[in-house]
Amino acid sequence: MSAANKTIAIDAMGGDHGVNSTVPGAALALKKSPDLKFIFFGDETAVTPLLTQHPELKAASTVHHTDKFIKSGEKPSSALRASKGSSMRLAIEAVQEGRADAVVSAGNTGALMAVAKIVLKMLPGIHRPAIASVFPTMDTDTIILDLGANVLVEAENLVQFAVLGSVFAKAHKGVDKPSVGLLNVGTEETKGPEHVKKAGAILSKIEFPGRYKGFVEGTDLTNGSVDVVVSDGYAGNIALKTAEGVGKVTGHYFKKFITGDPLSILGGILAFVALKRFKHKVDPRIYNGGVFLGLGGLCVKSHGGCDALAFSSAVNLAAELANHGYIERVARDINHLMEQESFLSIESY
Repeated sequence: MSAANKTIAIDAMGGDHGVNSTVPGAALALKKSPDLKFIFFGDETAVTPLLTQHPELKAASTVHHTDKFIKSGEKPSSALRASKGSSMRLAIEAVQEGRADAVVSAGNTGALMAVAKIVLKMLPGIHRPAIASVFPTMDTDTIILDLGANVLVEAENLVQFAVLGSVFAKAHKGVDKPSVGLLNVGTEETKGPEHVKKAGAILSKIEFPGRYKGFVEGTDLTNGSVDVVVSDGYAGNIALKTAEGVGKVTGHYFKKFITGDPLSILGGILAFVALKRFKHKVDPRIYNGGVFLGLGGLCVKSHGGCDALAFSSAVNLAAELANHGYIERVARDINHLMEQESFLSIESY
C-alpha cells in the first residue's frame, strides 16, 4: 500500500463508549487525512447507522461484522483465551494478514497487548515490547517509553527501547537524529540502578538512530530537553500518572480562580484567545494514543474513556507511523544494532 493510501483497522466496540467514539473519531481523522481507508470490526447494526451520518467516512470504509467483543474489565489471560472472533482480535489479524497497515483500539489494555503479541509477534531481535506516547513539553513534543508494558527490564531492553523511540521520534517530529535521554534519579553517571547505568554506557558507544545525551530527571519530561525519554515501565508509568494528576489539579485550580469573582471573569474574557490556545496545547485528547512498539505490526491503544476527538488523535498517530514505514525502519535499525560489537559485548559493561 502506498504512503498516501493507508488502511486502518478499527476495533469499533472497544472502550467505554464503543461506536459512539470510534466511528465519529475515524470521521475526524479522515478530515485530516482524506486518503485513509478503514475497516471497522464490530456489530454491523451499531456501526452502519453511525457511518450513514458520515457519508465520506462510509465511502472510505468497510464493516466486518462480529457481535463478540472483549470487555474492559476482563483479565488479559481469560480475554486471550476467548479472543477468537472478537472485534479486537479480528482487527489485529487484519494487520497480520496485510489487509490493514495499523490497528487502533480503545479496549482493554492488557488484553490488547496479549493478543497483539500472539498475533503480530515480536520483531526479530527485540525481546520486550514497549508502550510509547507523545508528551507535551514547554518546548516541543517528547516521546516517552516504556509507559507500563515492562515493570522490570535489563540494560539490553533499555537500549532497544532507545532504538524504538528514536525511530518513532523521526516519524513524528521529523528529526533526523533525535536526542535520547535515560530517565534516572540524577544526571551524574554514578547515580541510579545498575541496569540504567549499564544502558547508558552502551548507548554512549553504539550507533543507533538517535543521539544519546545522558541521564535525564523527572523535570526533563516537561521542559523538552530531549526528543525521547527512555525508562522501564515501572518508573515510566508512575511518571505518566503523576503528570496526569498534576494536569488535573492545575485545571481544577485554574477553573476555580478564573471564575472566582467578577474581576477574574472579566480578565478571563479579555484573555479568551490566549486561554483557548492554552486549552488546546494541554488538552490530553490531542496526545491520546499509546503505541505498542517492538511488535511485527502497528498497534495503537486509545484511552478507554476517549471521546471522538481523542480517538481521532490515536488514529492520526497510527496513520503517521504507517506512512513513515515505522516497522520496516525499526527492523533495519535493530539488525544494525545486533551487528555491533559494542552491543554484543553487553556483559562486559
